[in-house]
Amino acid sequence: MFPLTEENKFVAHLLFKSGTCPRCIFRFCGVDFHAPYKLPYKELLSGLQKFLEPGKDELVLEVLNPPPKKIRLQELEDGIDNLIPNGEGNISVIGDGSIASKYSNLSVCNVCLGILQEFCEKEFIKKVCQKVEASGFEFSNLVFSVSFPPQLFVREHAAWLLVKQEMGKQSLSLGRTDIVQLKEAYKWITHSLFSEELGVPVDGKSMFEVSVVFAHPETVEDCHFLGAVCPDCFKPAKNKQSVFTRMAVMKALSKITEEDFRKQFPCPPDPPKTICTVLDIECAHGAVFIAGRYNKYSRNLPQTPWIIDGERKLESSVEELISDHLLTVFKAESFNFSSSGREDVDVRTLGNGRPFAIELVNPHRVHFASQEIKELQQKINKSSDKIQVRDLQLVTREAIGHMKEGEEEKTKTYSALIWTNSPIQKKDIEFLNDIKDLKIDQKTPLRVLHRRPLAVRTRLIHSMEAHYVDEHHFRLHLKTQAGTYIKEFVHGDFGRTKPNIGSLMNVTADILELDVESVDVDWPPALDE
Repeated sequence: MFPLTEENKFVAHLLFKSGTCPRCIFRFCGVDFHAPYKLPYKELLSGLQKFLEPGKDELVLEVLNPPPKKIRLQELEDGIDNLIPNGEGNISVIGDGSIASKYSNLSVCNVCLGILQEFCEKEFIKKVCQKVEASGFEFSNLVFSVSFPPQLFVREHAAWLLVKQEMGKQSLSLGRTDIVQLKEAYKWITHSLFSEELGVPVDGKSMFEVSVVFAHPETVEDCHFLGAVCPDCFKPAKNKQSVFTRMAVMKALSKITEEDFRKQFPCPPDPPKTICTVLDIECAHGAVFIAGRYNKYSRNLPQTPWIIDGERKLESSVEELISDHLLTVFKAESFNFSSSGREDVDVRTLGNGRPFAIELVNPHRVHFASQEIKELQQKINKSSDKIQVRDLQLVTREAIGHMKEGEEEKTKTYSALIWTNSPIQKKDIEFLNDIKDLKIDQKTPLRVLHRRPLAVRTRLIHSMEAHYVDEHHFRLHLKTQAGTYIKEFVHGDFGRTKPNIGSLMNVTADILELDVESVDVDWPPALDE
């Protein structure tokens, strides 16, 4: 059933005569149900012709200011075959201005520039889906996004002003919000085609995104007059090739007066000679997160790559020993490593280990059974005797917040081997066992001043337990507030930590070995091994 009624005939005729396609005419007539948009383009064109000119079987589409000669558009197949892979999962197309209409006798719409003509037909969607399937991503649903040239909004505004003016002469009105948005209409048509072709639902909450970026070089200067009329709307921004972004253009259109717009831009907009081109078809998957706890058994292994002035100091790190395996299995492009605190290169992490989380960026594989994750953990543990991983599991982005909370709010337990310059006896260290919740002030240690701001931080030493070794050595077990610098608490850092073990014992003290025995963060949940 044709969706337009007699009351739409005036607007439909006005737009059709100016060179507007049937689907854009539906939008301007407020057709907000999906079915009519999904009909094949030839069927729509035929139906519109019959609606406007009853009694005639055919009608040649008229346009204002037609081009001097008939423009032959390339076949869609010719243009779309120029879609070439540009890296795994990212398909790029640099068109020559003509992924062309297979209906070579049809004019390109002066409003949508062909978006609602050629690019929502089954042939185009099928080609996009072929590229999606070739991208190597694993997905069970998808979200589809499109990026249109900003000049489309200028052209739509011009068509609206034309219709508004002519309807006003008949005491009728058409509000800007009465027009169905181009993006909405496009998705109404294409979503079901994508689902049918790929066999998965289109879901706005999906982690897997397929995006198509359109351009129209011929009309790229359509927006430029707005820059002179509304300069405040167009500010240079990082990572933007042009100031004429969609948001900036729409802001300018909301500010410019109708009179100023009509002086600068034709209403109706001039018919284009070429159809839109596809700049990019991109596939991307949202990040997935994997967490666990790690033990570090080496005193010659940094947590993250140790690079100074571009020179690598040690060949590996905790981060790399874990993440290299994950990158391979998840087929991710990159990763971001985070943990509940960090230990120095010469400090071991024992006990139940330190909580960590890894963000895997743009993973191509995302579906794993728990047994597969367990086998991945075993593979990591067999690859090195410097670290071990436990409780490896997939988590959500939100869950990582529990780990970060623990960095400042929880407690940590340490074991330190301490040297003193003066001989000591067992009775000289026993008083340390009686100290509870000792408050210390720590000025940012000299050794980390290059990467942390200068500040004085108050921390608590909750408890200590000293064990005599010999006249120059004893072992100290400490339970402290997270964020305490243990080495500086022992030697004082030239008086920057007060009080410290040296000042409490009235000796010069230094730390020979330090182990993290526990990080008291109840995350991630322990798993049955």
